[in-house]
Amino acid sequence: MSDRPDTIVLIHGLWMTPRCWEHWVPYYEAKGFTVLAPSYPGFEIEVEALRERPEVIADLTVPETVDHLAGVIEQVATPPIIVGHSFGGTMTQLLLARGLGAAGVAINSAPTEGVRVNPISQARSLFPALKNPANRKRAVAFTPEEFHYAFTNTLTEEESLAVWERYAIGAPGAWVWEYGLFANFKPGHQDTWVDFSADRAPLLFIGGEKDHIMPPSVNKSNAKHYKNSPALTEYYEFPDRDHWTCAAPGWEAVADHALEWALTHAAAPGAPDQAAG
Repeated sequence: MSDRPDTIVLIHGLWMTPRCWEHWVPYYEAKGFTVLAPSYPGFEIEVEALRERPEVIADLTVPETVDHLAGVIEQVATPPIIVGHSFGGTMTQLLLARGLGAAGVAINSAPTEGVRVNPISQARSLFPALKNPANRKRAVAFTPEEFHYAFTNTLTEEESLAVWERYAIGAPGAWVWEYGLFANFKPGHQDTWVDFSADRAPLLFIGGEKDHIMPPSVNKSNAKHYKNSPALTEYYEFPDRDHWTCAAPGWEAVADHALEWALTHAAAPGAPDQAAG
């Protein structure tokens, strides 16, 4: 179709920067797409610099981040495909809820408000941030051992350490506290609330069988919450893949599946939702 998306926007999650997409950007560019990998506000500096300036991370809010990402997407002439990993999957859902994007893919997504599935492995993964209430005002980093359990549990210790050294930064402790295990116990809507019944672009959830921090059950539950939406929502699971699925060996299969699904189901601007049929 003439309105076929020609741009892909890649959104990183917590404990990461756009560097985590360094393989995906040239991979998709080689297929003829313009690829944008925007950072969160203030994350434009390199990983090493962010580690030296944890206040940039600690002071960040979800609304300003969504606004920033929306501003990037609104500059794209043809509605793009939005692909988010981890909390980037939450961001993808929030951006689609604003009417942005031609299709969205949420990979190993953190949940939006209302998803009440909290597996033991998720609680264990998030415990380093949740064990001290003072972390709500800090940037909370994983140790190499904590990172290995939460992100890279299918890799060896040596492989995981190399990932940690190249990519890992702290995460806003407030986000983990406000939108993690305790989000559903607060009155009123939080910053990660979406109207699950509203229409929006098609959305695919991709889960990893061995993901500890955002297990398949979390992603399946999140997808099921959209059952009353007229828009297409689907779930696909990759066996034997952990949270680091976007860069662990075999990441190309994840990238290909995300792109093929999005192109197949992308909604044309102003057209009836193709996915309802």
